[in-house]
Amino acid sequence: MSEPRRVTAAALIIGNEILSGRTHDVNLMFLGTELNKLGIQMREARVVPDTEEEIVDAVNQCRAKYDYVFTTGGIGPTHDDITADCIAKAFGQKLIRHPVAERLLRERIAKMGVEVTEARLRMARTPEHAELLINEVSGAPGFKVENVFVMAGIPRVMRAMFEAAVPFLEGGVTLLARTIGSYVPEGTIATALSLLQDDYPDLDIGSYPFFFGGRPGSNLVLRGPDQGRIDEAGSRLRDLIVDLGGDPVEGGIEVPDTDDD
Repeated sequence: MSEPRRVTAAALIIGNEILSGRTHDVNLMFLGTELNKLGIQMREARVVPDTEEEIVDAVNQCRAKYDYVFTTGGIGPTHDDITADCIAKAFGQKLIRHPVAERLLRERIAKMGVEVTEARLRMARTPEHAELLINEVSGAPGFKVENVFVMAGIPRVMRAMFEAAVPFLEGGVTLLARTIGSYVPEGTIATALSLLQDDYPDLDIGSYPFFFGGRPGSNLVLRGPDQGRIDEAGSRLRDLIVDLGGDPVEGGIEVPDTDDD
């Protein structure tokens, strides 16, 4: 029986508001976590400005390199919401007002009791061969074209659109993880950690340093598809930490998300 293949994805986070720091992105963490549950590994993420050429280039580069591409942002009613235009251009398709998307949008607008405007109807635009990502949260659906999934930037709406995208996805191997923390500084364990990585090329071994309570330390994460290999490498890692005078902490050392120590 053949082993499951590794299925890969990229995320394109679109919007000047992200780059300016005015908006804090939370969608990437959600996508990385949920995709791994499906056996899809996030391999790249880019933040792209509201510039047609840059969005088109990023979409074309990533859709050729990865199995799936997920975009967030830029499908609202304002002039700078140009993601739909850019996806159409990237695929060489006409941009249309999708009849089903328009119907859903008009129904939502009627329930809200607000005026139907051309600006609001912009959210019904898709490339001509797009498939809709219909959801219960938004009157305007997201859409997919081939391996590119186009979703809203608002987290609640994006998550609903992602749920609509799940049936289109085919996963592969799911990466498992084990974290071991200690107050052994990263520089102290670096050489031994590199040698351990050489012995386990099938695993990703990451080091995440911290300074907490006046002491330096690091959380070391082993990732891979085989729990047995992770546990084998983890046992060796625990021994390394002890040999260096540290106390290994299974699950890692929780460090507050602050610059204060």
